[in-house]
Amino acid sequence: MSTIEHSRGAVWLAALTANAAAAASYPASIRVVDAPLAGHHARYIAVVPDPLNRFARARTGETGLAEGWQLARAVQEVMLPDRDVAVKRPIVAIIDVASQAYGRLEEAYGIHQALAGAAGAYAEARLAGHPVIGLIVGKAMSGAFLAHGYQANRLIALDDPQVMVHAMGKASAARITLRSVEALEALAETVPPMAYDIKNYASLGLLWQTLAVTTPDQPSPDDIALVEQSLQAALADIRGDAERGLASRLGAANRQASLRVRTLLRQQWPEEREGQDS
Repeated sequence: MSTIEHSRGAVWLAALTANAAAAASYPASIRVVDAPLAGHHARYIAVVPDPLNRFARARTGETGLAEGWQLARAVQEVMLPDRDVAVKRPIVAIIDVASQAYGRLEEAYGIHQALAGAAGAYAEARLAGHPVIGLIVGKAMSGAFLAHGYQANRLIALDDPQVMVHAMGKASAARITLRSVEALEALAETVPPMAYDIKNYASLGLLWQTLAVTTPDQPSPDDIALVEQSLQAALADIRGDAERGLASRLGAANRQASLRVRTLLRQQWPEEREGQDS
């Protein structure tokens, strides 16, 4: 079995789309599949490892230059035909991304622009009325998560120790904070935003739902059915909600400071565009 097939993102993409063929016009690191969701045509998108990626820093599931622009393209391909359609197609981001790609080439050729293009496309789709659902099945790290999935109307995550959300890996965070990994983990027990586990992340109010599956690496029929039910429920919830912004994420107890900051900013800049809360 290849490295790509071992990717949780690839495994769950195949499971949720009944192994439908991926679009052939994308690089190997981007899987784009059009398949049904609750009786609607939907687009499923995943970033997967590509050992032959021409950019060495993006070979193990990172989101790099090509991945950023191709994610934007995959989303825009749905938006353009649906521009004048009343009921717009759902977009499901299957999230298992190790990081953005770090390298001199990436910095020189503007990885910040590539990833901003992807994030902007997802946000534009959400604001245009496309139901965007993010399903976190593995790592959701750093700028890769911001580019692929964070802008979703609803975020769903598997409740599993290998599902992690953070700005950087533990070893990097330990170096930056001048701590050992063990000391960092101890700090995370008292400071939820410093933690990596999905339960602490959920306490920040950013997740719509967490799902306990039995075999996340090789999902069983029951696991697939559970996730499909959650995706269908998320789609119905989005369809019934006129709010296209992300303000609903600010209600958790551990985000009250964020809510207060945004309130003060709006008092000073009331003309700020709707839908920018996150």
